[in-house]
Amino acid sequence: MGTASAISEWHDTDEIFARFKDLLKQPPRTIRRDKMENLLKYFSERCKGSKQLADRASEVIPGGVQHNLAFNYPFPLGIDRAEGAYLWDVDGNRYTDFLQAGGPTLLGSNYEPVRKKVIDVINSASPVTGLLHDYEEKLARFVTERMPAVEMFRMLGSGTESVMGAIRLARAYTGKKWVIKVGGGYHGWSDQMVYGLRLPGTGRREALGIPRGATSRTQECFPNDIGALRRQLWINRLRGGTAAVVVEPIGPESGTRPIYFDYNRQVRELCDQFGALLIFDEVVTGFRLGMGGAQGYFNVRPDLTIFGKCLTGGYPMAGGIGGRKDVMMLLAGGVSNVGKRAFVGGTLSANPLSCAAGYFALQEIERTNAAVIAGRAGDRLCRGLKEIIERRKLPYVAYNQGSIVHVETSGLLLMSTRTPIKLLRELKARKHMMEEMGAAYTAHGIISVGGSRLYTSMADTDEVIDNALDSFDEVFKLV
Repeated sequence: MGTASAISEWHDTDEIFARFKDLLKQPPRTIRRDKMENLLKYFSERCKGSKQLADRASEVIPGGVQHNLAFNYPFPLGIDRAEGAYLWDVDGNRYTDFLQAGGPTLLGSNYEPVRKKVIDVINSASPVTGLLHDYEEKLARFVTERMPAVEMFRMLGSGTESVMGAIRLARAYTGKKWVIKVGGGYHGWSDQMVYGLRLPGTGRREALGIPRGATSRTQECFPNDIGALRRQLWINRLRGGTAAVVVEPIGPESGTRPIYFDYNRQVRELCDQFGALLIFDEVVTGFRLGMGGAQGYFNVRPDLTIFGKCLTGGYPMAGGIGGRKDVMMLLAGGVSNVGKRAFVGGTLSANPLSCAAGYFALQEIERTNAAVIAGRAGDRLCRGLKEIIERRKLPYVAYNQGSIVHVETSGLLLMSTRTPIKLLRELKARKHMMEEMGAAYTAHGIISVGGSRLYTSMADTDEVIDNALDSFDEVFKLV
Protein backbone atom coordinates (compact mmCIF):
# COMPACT_ATOMS: atom_id res chain seq x y z
CA MET A 1 0.00 0.00 0.00
CA GLY A 2 2.97 2.35 -0.08
CA THR A 3 4.49 4.32 2.79
CA ALA A 4 3.18 7.25 4.83
CA SER A 5 -0.35 6.70 3.59
CA ALA A 6 -3.12 9.08 4.60
CA ILE A 7 -5.59 6.17 4.67
CA SER A 8 -5.35 4.25 7.92
CA GLU A 9 -7.63 1.44 6.72
CA TRP A 10 -9.58 0.80 3.52
CA HIS A 11 -13.31 0.74 4.16
CA ASP A 12 -15.55 -2.33 4.00
CA THR A 13 -17.04 -1.59 0.60
CA ASP A 14 -19.71 -4.30 0.86
CA GLU A 15 -20.92 -2.82 4.14
CA ILE A 16 -21.12 0.66 2.60
CA PHE A 17 -23.18 -0.58 -0.35
CA ALA A 18 -25.49 -2.47 2.00
CA ARG A 19 -26.07 0.75 3.93
CA PHE A 20 -26.60 2.66 0.67
CA LYS A 21 -29.31 0.14 -0.23
CA ASP A 22 -31.01 0.63 3.13
CA LEU A 23 -30.82 4.42 2.74
CA LEU A 24 -32.52 4.34 -0.66
CA LYS A 25 -35.25 2.00 0.60
CA GLN A 26 -36.46 4.65 3.02
CA PRO A 27 -38.27 7.88 2.17
CA PRO A 28 -35.94 10.89 2.43
CA ARG A 29 -35.33 11.68 6.12
CA THR A 30 -35.35 15.45 5.87
CA ILE A 31 -35.11 18.26 8.39
CA ARG A 32 -38.52 19.05 9.85
CA ARG A 33 -40.27 21.89 7.99
CA ASP A 34 -40.61 24.18 10.98
CA LYS A 35 -36.95 23.69 11.83
CA MET A 36 -35.86 24.33 8.24
CA GLU A 37 -37.82 27.56 8.09
CA ASN A 38 -36.06 28.67 11.26
CA LEU A 39 -32.65 27.70 9.85
CA LEU A 40 -33.22 29.81 6.73
CA LYS A 41 -33.60 32.86 8.96
CA TYR A 42 -29.85 32.58 9.56
CA PHE A 43 -29.25 33.59 5.95
CA SER A 44 -31.81 36.40 5.83
CA GLU A 45 -30.72 37.87 9.17
CA ARG A 46 -26.96 37.23 9.37
CA CYS A 47 -25.86 37.01 5.73
CA LYS A 48 -27.26 40.26 4.32
CA GLY A 49 -23.93 41.28 2.79
CA SER A 50 -23.65 37.95 0.98
CA LYS A 51 -27.20 38.30 -0.34
CA GLN A 52 -26.45 41.77 -1.68
CA LEU A 53 -23.24 40.52 -3.33
CA ALA A 54 -25.07 37.53 -4.82
CA ASP A 55 -27.79 39.79 -6.21
CA ARG A 56 -25.23 42.12 -7.80
CA ALA A 57 -23.27 39.20 -9.24
CA SER A 58 -26.39 37.67 -10.81
CA GLU A 59 -26.78 40.82 -12.91
CA VAL A 60 -23.48 40.26 -14.74
CA ILE A 61 -22.58 36.58 -14.13
CA PRO A 62 -24.78 33.74 -15.46
CA GLY A 63 -26.37 32.15 -12.41
CA GLY A 64 -24.45 34.53 -10.17
CA VAL A 65 -21.46 32.21 -9.58
CA GLN A 66 -18.37 31.21 -11.58
CA HIS A 67 -17.90 27.71 -10.14
CA ASN A 68 -20.35 24.93 -9.30
CA LEU A 69 -18.89 24.57 -5.80
CA ALA A 70 -19.74 28.20 -5.08
CA PHE A 71 -23.47 27.61 -5.31
CA ASN A 72 -25.11 27.36 -1.93
CA TYR A 73 -28.76 27.14 -0.98
CA PRO A 74 -30.52 29.56 -0.54
CA PHE A 75 -27.84 31.82 -2.07
CA PRO A 76 -24.02 31.85 -2.41
CA LEU A 77 -21.92 33.17 0.45
CA GLY A 78 -19.43 35.94 -0.23
CA ILE A 79 -16.13 34.96 1.38
CA ASP A 80 -13.89 37.73 2.71
CA ARG A 81 -11.06 35.85 4.43
CA ALA A 82 -9.54 32.37 4.64
CA GLU A 83 -7.00 31.13 7.13
CA GLY A 84 -6.13 27.64 8.36
CA ALA A 85 -9.29 25.69 9.13
CA TYR A 86 -11.69 28.61 8.77
CA LEU A 87 -13.47 30.92 6.34
CA TRP A 88 -15.10 34.25 7.13
CA ASP A 89 -17.90 35.70 5.01
CA VAL A 90 -18.42 39.36 4.17
CA ASP A 91 -20.77 39.66 7.16
CA GLY A 92 -18.07 38.45 9.55
CA ASN A 93 -19.52 34.97 10.17
CA ARG A 94 -16.91 32.26 10.70
CA TYR A 95 -17.16 28.76 9.23
CA THR A 96 -15.16 25.56 9.54
CA ASP A 97 -13.92 24.95 6.01
CA PHE A 98 -14.51 21.38 4.86
CA LEU A 99 -14.81 22.53 1.25
CA GLN A 100 -11.08 23.29 1.09
CA ALA A 101 -11.54 24.92 -2.33
CA GLY A 102 -12.59 21.51 -3.65
CA GLY A 103 -9.64 19.71 -2.10
CA PRO A 104 -6.29 21.41 -2.85
CA THR A 105 -5.57 23.25 0.42
CA LEU A 106 -4.22 20.24 2.27
CA LEU A 107 -2.05 22.50 4.44
CA GLY A 108 -5.05 24.63 5.37
CA SER A 109 -6.06 27.87 3.71
CA ASN A 110 -3.54 30.63 2.97
CA TYR A 111 -0.63 28.74 4.54
CA GLU A 112 1.86 31.44 5.49
CA PRO A 113 5.23 29.71 4.82
CA VAL A 114 4.18 29.02 1.21
CA ARG A 115 2.53 32.41 0.74
CA LYS A 116 5.69 34.30 1.71
CA LYS A 117 7.85 32.34 -0.72
CA VAL A 118 5.36 32.76 -3.56
CA ILE A 119 5.30 36.53 -2.99
CA ASP A 120 9.10 36.60 -3.20
CA VAL A 121 8.97 34.79 -6.56
CA ILE A 122 6.35 37.21 -7.91
CA ASN A 123 8.42 40.17 -6.76
CA SER A 124 11.48 38.88 -8.61
CA ALA A 125 10.33 36.81 -11.60
CA SER A 126 6.77 38.16 -12.06
CA PRO A 127 3.78 35.78 -12.25
CA VAL A 128 4.47 34.81 -15.87
CA THR A 129 7.30 35.20 -18.38
CA GLY A 130 6.53 32.73 -21.18
CA LEU A 131 10.11 31.41 -20.92
CA LEU A 132 11.82 28.57 -19.06
CA HIS A 133 12.53 29.15 -15.37
CA ASP A 134 14.02 27.27 -12.46
CA TYR A 135 10.80 26.21 -10.72
CA GLU A 136 9.51 24.36 -13.77
CA GLU A 137 12.37 21.89 -13.44
CA LYS A 138 12.21 21.80 -9.63
CA LEU A 139 8.50 20.98 -9.55
CA ALA A 140 8.73 18.39 -12.32
CA ARG A 141 11.66 16.67 -10.61
CA PHE A 142 9.88 16.71 -7.24
CA VAL A 143 6.81 15.04 -8.76
CA THR A 144 8.74 12.41 -10.71
CA GLU A 145 10.79 11.45 -7.66
CA ARG A 146 7.70 10.80 -5.52
CA MET A 147 4.88 9.53 -7.74
CA PRO A 148 5.71 5.88 -8.55
CA ALA A 149 4.41 5.82 -12.13
CA VAL A 150 5.60 9.27 -13.22
CA GLU A 151 8.88 9.28 -15.16
CA MET A 152 8.25 12.59 -16.91
CA PHE A 153 5.87 15.44 -16.15
CA ARG A 154 4.35 18.33 -18.06
CA MET A 155 2.53 21.21 -16.38
CA LEU A 156 -0.84 22.47 -17.64
CA GLY A 157 -3.44 24.95 -16.44
CA SER A 158 -6.22 22.81 -14.93
CA GLY A 159 -7.48 19.30 -14.37
CA THR A 160 -9.82 19.64 -17.35
CA GLU A 161 -6.92 20.58 -19.64
CA SER A 162 -4.88 17.70 -18.25
CA VAL A 163 -7.61 15.16 -19.00
CA MET A 164 -7.94 16.52 -22.54
CA GLY A 165 -4.18 16.27 -23.06
CA ALA A 166 -3.92 12.77 -21.58
CA ILE A 167 -6.67 11.39 -23.82
CA ARG A 168 -5.10 13.03 -26.88
CA LEU A 169 -1.75 11.58 -25.86
CA ALA A 170 -3.19 8.08 -25.36
CA ARG A 171 -4.78 8.13 -28.79
CA ALA A 172 -1.60 9.41 -30.41
CA TYR A 173 0.55 6.76 -28.72
CA THR A 174 -1.72 3.75 -29.27
CA GLY A 175 -3.23 4.73 -32.62
CA LYS A 176 -6.63 3.73 -31.20
CA LYS A 177 -9.72 5.90 -30.70
CA TRP A 178 -12.05 4.46 -28.06
CA VAL A 179 -11.89 5.81 -24.51
CA ILE A 180 -13.72 4.16 -21.59
CA LYS A 181 -14.46 6.02 -18.37
CA VAL A 182 -16.06 4.73 -15.19
CA GLY A 183 -19.59 6.11 -15.19
CA GLY A 184 -20.38 8.78 -12.61
CA GLY A 185 -16.84 10.10 -12.57
CA TYR A 186 -16.00 13.75 -13.09
CA HIS A 187 -12.99 14.30 -15.34
CA GLY A 188 -13.52 17.95 -16.15
CA TRP A 189 -15.90 19.61 -18.56
CA SER A 190 -14.29 18.98 -21.95
CA ASP A 191 -16.70 17.85 -24.68
CA GLN A 192 -15.61 14.22 -24.71
CA MET A 193 -15.77 13.78 -20.92
CA VAL A 194 -19.23 15.26 -20.32
CA TYR A 195 -20.55 11.75 -20.67
CA GLY A 196 -21.98 9.52 -17.96
CA LEU A 197 -21.45 12.48 -15.67
CA ARG A 198 -22.31 11.96 -11.98
CA LEU A 199 -25.04 9.37 -12.71
CA PRO A 200 -23.68 6.15 -14.26
CA GLY A 201 -25.46 5.00 -17.38
CA THR A 202 -26.71 8.44 -18.41
CA GLY A 203 -24.34 8.91 -21.35
CA ARG A 204 -25.00 12.31 -22.96
CA ARG A 205 -27.53 13.50 -20.37
CA GLU A 206 -25.45 16.61 -19.56
CA ALA A 207 -24.17 17.12 -23.12
CA LEU A 208 -26.28 20.10 -24.17
CA GLY A 209 -24.34 22.10 -26.76
CA ILE A 210 -21.90 19.26 -27.46
CA PRO A 211 -22.01 17.69 -30.96
CA ARG A 212 -22.60 13.94 -30.95
CA GLY A 213 -19.34 13.45 -32.78
CA ALA A 214 -17.43 14.78 -29.79
CA THR A 215 -18.62 11.92 -27.59
CA SER A 216 -18.96 9.26 -30.29
CA ARG A 217 -15.79 7.46 -29.13
CA THR A 218 -16.40 7.91 -25.39
CA GLN A 219 -17.93 5.02 -23.45
CA GLU A 220 -18.74 4.29 -19.83
CA CYS A 221 -18.82 1.25 -17.58
CA PHE A 222 -20.45 0.98 -14.18
CA PRO A 223 -18.15 1.26 -11.14
CA ASN A 224 -16.74 -2.05 -9.88
CA ASP A 225 -18.20 -3.97 -12.84
CA ILE A 226 -15.07 -5.68 -14.18
CA GLY A 227 -17.13 -8.00 -16.35
CA ALA A 228 -18.74 -5.09 -18.20
CA LEU A 229 -15.36 -3.45 -18.73
CA ARG A 230 -13.91 -6.67 -20.14
CA ARG A 231 -16.85 -7.04 -22.55
CA GLN A 232 -16.48 -3.46 -23.76
CA LEU A 233 -12.76 -3.94 -24.34
CA TRP A 234 -13.50 -7.09 -26.39
CA ILE A 235 -16.07 -5.26 -28.51
CA ASN A 236 -13.69 -2.33 -29.04
CA ARG A 237 -10.93 -4.71 -30.13
CA LEU A 238 -13.14 -5.66 -33.08
CA ARG A 239 -13.59 -1.96 -33.92
CA GLY A 240 -9.99 -0.77 -33.77
CA GLY A 241 -9.16 -1.02 -30.09
CA THR A 242 -9.29 1.06 -26.91
CA ALA A 243 -6.81 3.88 -26.42
CA ALA A 244 -7.37 4.35 -22.69
CA VAL A 245 -9.41 3.54 -19.63
CA VAL A 246 -9.83 6.53 -17.30
CA VAL A 247 -10.55 6.03 -13.61
CA GLU A 248 -10.69 7.98 -10.39
CA PRO A 249 -8.67 5.48 -8.34
CA ILE A 250 -10.83 5.72 -5.18
CA GLY A 251 -14.09 5.68 -7.13
CA PRO A 252 -16.20 8.16 -9.12
CA GLU A 253 -16.76 11.64 -7.67
CA SER A 254 -13.82 11.34 -5.27
CA GLY A 255 -15.06 8.05 -3.85
CA THR A 256 -18.74 8.99 -3.60
CA ARG A 257 -19.25 5.68 -5.39
CA PRO A 258 -16.52 3.73 -3.59
CA ILE A 259 -14.53 0.95 -5.21
CA TYR A 260 -13.32 -2.38 -3.88
CA PHE A 261 -9.66 -2.34 -2.92
CA ASP A 262 -8.64 -4.74 -5.71
CA TYR A 263 -10.52 -2.90 -8.46
CA ASN A 264 -7.59 -0.84 -9.78
CA ARG A 265 -5.36 -3.91 -10.02
CA GLN A 266 -8.04 -5.70 -12.05
CA VAL A 267 -8.41 -2.71 -14.38
CA ARG A 268 -4.63 -2.61 -14.79
CA GLU A 269 -4.61 -6.28 -15.84
CA LEU A 270 -7.39 -5.72 -18.39
CA CYS A 271 -5.58 -2.72 -19.88
CA ASP A 272 -2.44 -4.82 -20.28
CA GLN A 273 -4.43 -7.62 -21.87
CA PHE A 274 -6.12 -5.36 -24.43
CA GLY A 275 -3.29 -2.91 -25.10
CA ALA A 276 -5.05 0.12 -23.62
CA LEU A 277 -3.36 2.78 -21.50
CA LEU A 278 -4.55 3.10 -17.92
CA ILE A 279 -5.09 6.72 -16.85
CA PHE A 280 -5.43 7.61 -13.18
CA ASP A 281 -7.23 10.89 -12.54
CA GLU A 282 -5.42 12.02 -9.37
CA VAL A 283 -6.72 15.59 -9.41
CA VAL A 284 -8.01 15.07 -5.85
CA THR A 285 -5.99 12.07 -4.63
CA GLY A 286 -2.57 13.22 -5.84
CA PHE A 287 -0.64 14.06 -2.63
CA ARG A 288 -3.87 14.07 -0.56
CA LEU A 289 -3.45 10.29 -0.12
CA GLY A 290 0.27 10.67 0.53
CA MET A 291 3.26 11.73 -1.53
CA GLY A 292 2.78 8.71 -3.80
CA GLY A 293 -0.89 9.45 -4.41
CA ALA A 294 -3.46 6.71 -4.95
CA GLN A 295 -1.02 4.79 -7.16
CA GLY A 296 1.33 4.50 -4.23
CA TYR A 297 -1.43 3.45 -1.85
CA PHE A 298 -2.90 0.78 -4.14
CA ASN A 299 0.52 -0.20 -5.55
CA VAL A 300 -0.89 0.00 -9.08
CA ARG A 301 1.06 1.79 -11.81
CA PRO A 302 -1.01 3.70 -14.36
CA ASP A 303 0.52 4.61 -17.71
CA LEU A 304 -0.55 8.23 -17.33
CA THR A 305 -1.49 10.31 -14.29
CA ILE A 306 -3.65 13.42 -14.36
CA PHE A 307 -2.88 16.16 -11.85
CA GLY A 308 -4.95 19.18 -10.92
CA LYS A 309 -5.70 21.42 -7.97
CA CYS A 310 -3.69 19.52 -5.35
CA LEU A 311 -0.55 20.14 -7.40
CA THR A 312 -0.16 23.78 -6.35
CA GLY A 313 -1.72 23.78 -2.89
CA GLY A 314 -4.59 26.03 -3.91
CA TYR A 315 -2.74 28.49 -6.15
CA PRO A 316 -4.05 29.02 -9.71
CA MET A 317 -3.15 27.30 -12.99
CA ALA A 318 -2.85 23.87 -11.39
CA GLY A 319 -2.73 20.91 -13.73
CA GLY A 320 -0.41 18.44 -15.35
CA ILE A 321 0.19 15.08 -16.99
CA GLY A 322 2.78 12.58 -15.82
CA GLY A 323 3.66 9.10 -16.94
CA ARG A 324 5.94 6.68 -18.76
CA LYS A 325 8.79 8.35 -20.62
CA ASP A 326 8.08 6.62 -23.94
CA VAL A 327 4.50 7.91 -23.85
CA MET A 328 5.27 11.35 -22.44
CA MET A 329 7.87 12.14 -25.11
CA LEU A 330 4.99 12.64 -27.53
CA LEU A 331 4.21 15.78 -25.51
CA ALA A 332 7.58 17.34 -26.27
CA GLY A 333 7.01 21.08 -26.66
CA GLY A 334 8.57 23.74 -28.85
CA VAL A 335 7.73 25.05 -32.30
CA SER A 336 10.77 23.32 -33.80
CA ASN A 337 9.47 19.85 -32.99
CA VAL A 338 8.19 18.49 -36.30
CA GLY A 339 8.11 14.80 -35.43
CA LYS A 340 5.14 12.77 -34.24
CA ARG A 341 3.54 14.47 -31.26
CA ALA A 342 0.29 15.20 -29.45
CA PHE A 343 -0.03 18.96 -29.41
CA VAL A 344 -0.94 20.73 -26.17
CA GLY A 345 -0.48 24.38 -25.32
CA GLY A 346 -1.29 27.08 -22.81
CA THR A 347 0.23 30.56 -22.52
CA LEU A 348 0.00 30.56 -18.74
CA SER A 349 0.91 26.91 -18.20
CA ALA A 350 3.99 26.31 -16.04
CA ASN A 351 4.26 29.98 -15.06
CA PRO A 352 6.64 30.98 -12.24
CA LEU A 353 3.81 31.62 -9.75
CA SER A 354 2.16 28.20 -10.20
CA CYS A 355 5.35 26.17 -10.36
CA ALA A 356 6.90 27.89 -7.34
CA ALA A 357 3.65 27.54 -5.39
CA GLY A 358 3.50 23.85 -6.26
CA TYR A 359 7.12 23.23 -5.37
CA PHE A 360 6.91 25.02 -2.01
CA ALA A 361 3.50 23.58 -1.12
CA LEU A 362 4.55 20.01 -1.88
CA GLN A 363 7.75 20.50 0.09
CA GLU A 364 5.69 21.63 3.07
CA ILE A 365 3.21 18.79 2.65
CA GLU A 366 6.09 16.34 2.77
CA ARG A 367 7.94 18.09 5.61
CA THR A 368 4.88 18.39 7.85
CA ASN A 369 3.38 14.99 6.96
CA ALA A 370 0.24 16.97 6.14
CA ALA A 371 -1.58 14.19 4.26
CA VAL A 372 -1.30 11.79 7.19
CA ILE A 373 -2.35 14.46 9.71
CA ALA A 374 -5.33 15.40 7.54
CA GLY A 375 -6.17 11.69 7.17
CA ARG A 376 -6.27 11.28 10.94
CA ALA A 377 -8.59 14.28 11.15
CA GLY A 378 -10.78 12.59 8.54
CA ASP A 379 -10.82 9.39 10.59
CA ARG A 380 -11.86 11.34 13.71
CA LEU A 381 -14.58 13.20 11.82
CA CYS A 382 -15.92 10.00 10.26
CA ARG A 383 -15.96 8.11 13.56
CA GLY A 384 -17.86 10.97 15.15
CA LEU A 385 -20.40 11.15 12.32
CA LYS A 386 -21.01 7.40 12.54
CA GLU A 387 -21.60 7.67 16.30
CA ILE A 388 -24.11 10.52 15.86
CA ILE A 389 -25.94 8.68 13.05
CA GLU A 390 -26.17 5.50 15.11
CA ARG A 391 -27.20 7.29 18.31
CA ARG A 392 -29.95 9.21 16.54
CA LYS A 393 -31.06 6.08 14.64
CA LEU A 394 -30.74 7.70 11.21
CA PRO A 395 -30.28 5.80 7.92
CA TYR A 396 -27.45 8.09 6.81
CA VAL A 397 -24.09 6.67 5.70
CA ALA A 398 -20.66 8.03 6.71
CA TYR A 399 -17.32 6.66 5.50
CA ASN A 400 -13.96 8.06 4.49
CA GLN A 401 -10.85 7.55 2.42
CA GLY A 402 -8.41 9.33 4.70
CA SER A 403 -9.07 13.07 4.51
CA ILE A 404 -11.97 12.61 2.07
CA VAL A 405 -15.08 12.13 4.20
CA HIS A 406 -18.52 11.28 2.84
CA VAL A 407 -21.84 11.71 4.62
CA GLU A 408 -24.75 10.53 2.49
CA THR A 409 -28.13 11.71 3.73
CA SER A 410 -30.38 12.02 0.68
CA GLY A 411 -29.03 9.20 -1.47
CA LEU A 412 -29.11 11.45 -4.55
CA LEU A 413 -25.50 10.75 -5.54
CA LEU A 414 -26.04 7.00 -5.31
CA MET A 415 -28.58 6.82 -8.12
CA SER A 416 -27.99 5.58 -11.65
CA THR A 417 -29.92 4.15 -14.58
CA ARG A 418 -29.95 0.88 -12.63
CA THR A 419 -31.96 2.55 -9.87
CA PRO A 420 -35.64 1.45 -9.82
CA ILE A 421 -37.95 3.90 -11.61
CA LYS A 422 -39.90 4.40 -8.38
CA LEU A 423 -36.79 5.84 -6.74
CA LEU A 424 -35.83 7.91 -9.77
CA ARG A 425 -39.16 9.72 -9.37
CA GLU A 426 -37.76 11.00 -6.07
CA LEU A 427 -34.74 12.56 -7.78
CA LYS A 428 -35.94 16.15 -7.45
CA ALA A 429 -36.99 15.74 -3.82
CA ARG A 430 -33.69 14.12 -2.86
CA LYS A 431 -31.76 16.85 -4.65
CA HIS A 432 -33.60 19.52 -2.68
CA MET A 433 -33.00 17.59 0.53
CA MET A 434 -29.25 17.58 -0.15
CA GLU A 435 -29.39 21.35 -0.73
CA GLU A 436 -31.24 21.83 2.53
CA MET A 437 -28.75 19.68 4.44
CA GLY A 438 -25.93 21.82 3.04
CA ALA A 439 -27.79 24.96 4.16
CA ALA A 440 -28.31 23.49 7.62
CA TYR A 441 -24.59 22.72 7.94
CA THR A 442 -23.76 26.27 6.84
CA ALA A 443 -26.19 27.80 9.34
CA HIS A 444 -24.33 25.82 12.00
CA GLY A 445 -20.94 27.08 10.84
CA ILE A 446 -19.81 24.29 8.50
CA ILE A 447 -18.97 24.63 4.80
CA SER A 448 -19.24 21.31 2.92
CA VAL A 449 -18.99 20.10 -0.65
CA GLY A 450 -22.62 20.13 -1.75
CA GLY A 451 -23.85 18.91 1.64
CA SER A 452 -22.38 15.45 1.10
CA ARG A 453 -18.56 15.56 1.14
CA LEU A 454 -16.01 16.97 3.59
CA TYR A 455 -12.29 17.49 3.01
CA THR A 456 -10.06 17.76 6.06
CA SER A 457 -6.66 19.46 6.18
CA MET A 458 -3.60 19.64 8.39
CA ALA A 459 -5.21 22.64 10.12
CA ASP A 460 -8.08 20.51 11.45
CA THR A 461 -7.00 19.86 15.03
CA ASP A 462 -8.94 17.59 17.39
CA GLU A 463 -10.65 20.69 18.77
CA VAL A 464 -11.73 21.81 15.29
CA ILE A 465 -13.14 18.36 14.50
CA ASP A 466 -14.91 17.97 17.84
CA ASN A 467 -16.55 21.39 17.55
CA ALA A 468 -17.69 20.48 14.03
CA LEU A 469 -19.16 17.23 15.32
CA ASP A 470 -21.17 19.16 17.89
CA SER A 471 -22.58 21.20 15.00
CA PHE A 472 -23.45 18.08 13.00
CA ASP A 473 -25.20 16.68 16.06
CA GLU A 474 -27.27 19.87 16.32
CA VAL A 475 -28.28 19.52 12.66
CA PHE A 476 -29.16 15.83 12.83
CA LYS A 477 -31.40 16.29 15.85
CA LEU A 478 -33.62 18.48 13.66
CA VAL A 479 -34.42 15.55 11.32
